[in-house]
Amino acid sequence: MEFQTFQAIPEAFLQVMSLTCLAWIAIGTIVGILFGAAPGLTATTAVALFTPITFYMPLNVSLSFLMGVYCGGFYAGSIPAILINTPGAPGNAATVMDGYPMAKKGRAGEALGHSIVASWLGGTASAFALLIFAPLIASMALQFGAPEYFAVAVMGLVCIAGVSGKCLAKGVAGAAIGMVLGTVGMDPIDGLPRFTFGNLNLMGGIALIPALVGLFAITEVLAKAEMIGVSTGEEIICQVKRALPPLKDYITYKYLLIKSIVIGIVVGAIPGTGPTIASWMSYNEAKRTSKHPELFGTGIPEGIIASESSNNAVTGGALIPLLTLGVPGDTVTAVLLGALMIQGITPGPMLMVEHYDIVAQLLIILLVANMVMLAMGLLGSKYFPYILKIPFQVLMPIVAVLCITGGYAVNTSFFDAMMVVVLGSCGYLLVKLGFPVAPIVLGLILGPIIEPNMRRALVGEDLNPLVFISTPISAGLILLSFVLLYFMKRRG
Repeated sequence: MEFQTFQAIPEAFLQVMSLTCLAWIAIGTIVGILFGAAPGLTATTAVALFTPITFYMPLNVSLSFLMGVYCGGFYAGSIPAILINTPGAPGNAATVMDGYPMAKKGRAGEALGHSIVASWLGGTASAFALLIFAPLIASMALQFGAPEYFAVAVMGLVCIAGVSGKCLAKGVAGAAIGMVLGTVGMDPIDGLPRFTFGNLNLMGGIALIPALVGLFAITEVLAKAEMIGVSTGEEIICQVKRALPPLKDYITYKYLLIKSIVIGIVVGAIPGTGPTIASWMSYNEAKRTSKHPELFGTGIPEGIIASESSNNAVTGGALIPLLTLGVPGDTVTAVLLGALMIQGITPGPMLMVEHYDIVAQLLIILLVANMVMLAMGLLGSKYFPYILKIPFQVLMPIVAVLCITGGYAVNTSFFDAMMVVVLGSCGYLLVKLGFPVAPIVLGLILGPIIEPNMRRALVGEDLNPLVFISTPISAGLILLSFVLLYFMKRRG
């Protein structure tokens, strides 16, 4: 089967260029910037929160809105990193190293300018990587059977180490909790109910969107509620001048920029990783190869360019495994998986064959969203300090109401709304005990992929465990999992 790549792109371009789609891309980008710039309210929270309302939108409109939120949120986490020394999301933590020192020198506008331009270049390059590599990977994925899908999902579980924070053991335990939640409902092989406790609402399993909204958004709301009335102790830089950075810097640092973008795309394409790993890898690599490493951390453009270009290059890279294998590349694409599924779209290799027009729309939307993000970032720099002054006691109740409403809206089910509250409360308790949320979500998504494929593979080969290394692809993926585990153990 062949992908109708070039035939689909012009038609997708015309659909995305409609006024409706462009307007929703702009709205989504604004929402993403607002959430990304408010410390703690990440792009993941925003996408999870607004995914339920897209159920009532046409597919191209819903994708336009969510991709706008996706791009805007990834960039905007750098705004508080630069202006108040607090990253809006973990993926922007490396930006703090040079962003805030540069702002304290009276160069806040230049720092914000470097952030938005580097983010735009990284996001745009990653969109073209999606265009080039997604069809190639999908053509290989058409040959996948149960052992190969099992191996891919196992690699995703191995990469949970990258989002486990300081304690790998608690990250693994969180993934196990997520996998247990994924077993609720009908057995995929035998068709028998499991862990439903006689509740008919659980026969179909724990609904993905309410789970994502609860675990990400409600957990975040409860965590941030503790910060009401607590000062961070950091000064908000309010004087922002000259948003456009010196363009000659991007000629001077062109090799640093290219290297950082490649790191972001590659890391993003590995299931279960994400922008935090990519940005720190790029920052450390920039410092290692610099002629003046002692200046990193004092407020130099290289630190911002490296971390932000890599951070936003993850956006397109993380979509590659999602669209080709049905395995999310990071936590945001895990939520996007749910958004596609409520629209009746199942990501995977057949999506590339049967619905490449949808993939082409995503590509065009990603490019346009990055352009809108660039324009808004440059024009809105002077107003960003005002976002940081929104009091938590005003913002958090609004977000909480939207969370519960969104959980109800997907299936107009009070049970789903209740699940949002229950899972959010449980997520908050786990966070207080030191368990990260991201592994729980990835376990919830990867568990239903691992279990049935493992069982099908074993049943088809008379329970011979060597079936998982019986083909070059599955053996290679298992080997890659061990290699990644080795390097992550060394890093820890």
